[in-house]
Amino acid sequence: MGHRFDMDMGPWGRQRCEVLAVEPERLFRIQFALNTTITWTLVSEGTGTRLELTHEGFDLDSPMGRRAFEGMKPGWPGVLARIAPVADAL
Repeated sequence: MGHRFDMDMGPWGRQRCEVLAVEPERLFRIQFALNTTITWTLVSEGTGTRLELTHEGFDLDSPMGRRAFEGMKPGWPGVLARIAPVADAL
């Protein structure tokens, strides 16, 4: 908790992040750009595990917050699509 790092977001540049919460084998939450929060959660489901991603905290009344929200909307499905084959191979 409290660890700070830069996330390489490709065409959007490097974004400063801070680890907010860690629960081993269950949850990882970071403070992200524009004071948004990204949470990765693992949930047991049948004989497998479901990965949940939540990105919240966008200020939709702010032009920059609205642009960030609209920009990330198509971005996360692509990230998850790239993770799926790796997770399936485990």
